[in-house]
Amino acid sequence: MFQPELETMARQELEKLQVGRLRWTVERVYNLVPFYRRKLEKVGVKPDTIHSLKELRRLPFTYKKDLRDHYPFGLFAVEQEELARIHASSGTRGKPTVVGYTPKDIRHWAEVCARAIVIAGGRAGDVFHNAYGYGLFTGGLGLHYGAERLGATVVPVSGGNRSRQAVLIRDFRPRGIAGTPSFILSLGEKMKEEGFNPRDTHVEYGILGAEPWTEEMRQTLEEQWGIDALDIYGLSEVIGPGVAMECREAKEGLHIAEDHFLAEVVDPKTGDPLPDGEFGELVFTSLTKEAFPVLRYRTGDIASLCREPCRCGRTHTRMSRIKGRLDDMLIIRGVNVFPSEMEAAVLGVEEVAPYYQLLVDRERGVDRLTLEVEVSDGLLRSMEGRFDPEHEKCKQVCKRLQQLLKESLGVTSNVALKAPQSIPRSEGKALRVIDQRKG
Repeated sequence: MFQPELETMARQELEKLQVGRLRWTVERVYNLVPFYRRKLEKVGVKPDTIHSLKELRRLPFTYKKDLRDHYPFGLFAVEQEELARIHASSGTRGKPTVVGYTPKDIRHWAEVCARAIVIAGGRAGDVFHNAYGYGLFTGGLGLHYGAERLGATVVPVSGGNRSRQAVLIRDFRPRGIAGTPSFILSLGEKMKEEGFNPRDTHVEYGILGAEPWTEEMRQTLEEQWGIDALDIYGLSEVIGPGVAMECREAKEGLHIAEDHFLAEVVDPKTGDPLPDGEFGELVFTSLTKEAFPVLRYRTGDIASLCREPCRCGRTHTRMSRIKGRLDDMLIIRGVNVFPSEMEAAVLGVEEVAPYYQLLVDRERGVDRLTLEVEVSDGLLRSMEGRFDPEHEKCKQVCKRLQQLLKESLGVTSNVALKAPQSIPRSEGKALRVIDQRKG
């Protein structure tokens, strides 16, 4: 463990620490952020009223819209000259969400990322291949500073350029690799194309996140690379990567850094708290952030919580893998569909490859969902190397996939088999859904 005295804290001792830090956070936003002061006064909460974690539910929610409405610096709790760094989202769905860090925030961020790398199996002295994007996106720099804090040697390669990355992996012999699951999958494919088996590298563990992925994708990546493929969670509004990390020993949920973040799960529609084990919207409150503290931030991510100690010895609350994002949820003829549910069905069929996209359109006023997925090399060979979507074997695979999707999603879908290499490969986050419905 990177910080065993914190990672194995008894629950009573941990909650005492959390209450003190929650009071400090509420005091900070009450005095320094007019937006939060107005919201806290409206619900009758002052810093000196925080005596237990039960008070958390009295605090107001924070939404992504609040960040956009106060663009760029309206929710900061420090003056601009106190900032060490600014990060921001892409802004593809409106104004970007802007977050800031003091030097102390950067140290805390490096600390939780170093902890995450150790949870995954990393150690000082590792060569760490970091294929997350650098720049305003928090993924690359967050894990970069965490690996350096741990004492690893970082290869800051960022995303894209798979051929170059394949060469670096062969030559630099990293023990750890980090990136989105879809990019690491396509990177492994590229290595095979160039005559080098990913399983013959020195990579032992992968820290994969920034997009929802399934247990089936884990099995595919572990088979492809011969590694432990582990999930990491974070978002810039809370701090970036390092909020939670899946352990190598159990792979049964992601350990939340509870000395820095309080987690809840609420009903997405009502905001009411949900019991442990039940899926709902993840909500986070920061406990140690100076520049950009957040109270009960509605993440839009769907997950559940488990507070039982893990067999790895850590006592912090675990969150499940992300089932999907509310933003990405498709409503098809009244049925809620998450792309990750589609992935689970696809990766269970050996005749297709793990490269797919979902097309949504509307025909005569009725929503239509089509899965486009590449055929596997094995199926292509059985057709004597010539792809023919009208081949009887292709028709059988389509029929089987349609039945699986109907059973797992509860909605009828079309399936279109595609030739190998016909679906665009990920250079970062995968584009899984193309929604062509107007309105």
